[in-house]
Amino acid sequence: MSKKKPAPATPAVRAKKKRASAKPAAPVRAATTSEWAHVWQSPIHGRGIRATRDIPSGTRIMEYEGERITKAESERRDAARAAREAEGGDGCVYIFEINKRHDLDGHMEWNTARLINHSCEPNCQSEKVRGHIWISARRDIAAGEELSFDYGFDVENWRQHPCRCGSPKCVGYIVAKSHRWRLRKRLAKLRRAKPVK
Repeated sequence: MSKKKPAPATPAVRAKKKRASAKPAAPVRAATTSEWAHVWQSPIHGRGIRATRDIPSGTRIMEYEGERITKAESERRDAARAAREAEGGDGCVYIFEINKRHDLDGHMEWNTARLINHSCEPNCQSEKVRGHIWISARRDIAAGEELSFDYGFDVENWRQHPCRCGSPKCVGYIVAKSHRWRLRKRLAKLRRAKPVK
């Protein structure tokens, strides 16, 4: 007696089998919180973080969390971000360098620290502590004050990142403090090169 071959699976059956064998979805994480700060509508840009109470200098306020990725993956994601921005989408950068081999992509809804805005006169700083990124107070911060840190961007793509911090020391673009003199020099050169009408 010969065995009958089963009929080929229909697309609906194949899709059902595929769903059954797929990995379960990752659980939804709750947003990170801090006893020191909360989310609010920022006058600098979008949503921001402000102090809920006085924060002493040196306090670790919140961890900047996300997905640990390779440098190659980081480059791929940055290229995708730039393409989104070119099409009018979100051009925000959330990637932190951890070490020579890995970066941290904080573009996760639950990573509340990603909402901390840049300032040319920041009251916070980022610190690398044993593979983790912490946002810490650089000075005493008063309750109600918006938290900010220097994003430390290179001067290479300065036009892509206008700064809205409003600081008297603001150069108009988000670049690391160590590069601002270079940008001021470039801007002065551009102003001199423009013909007077």
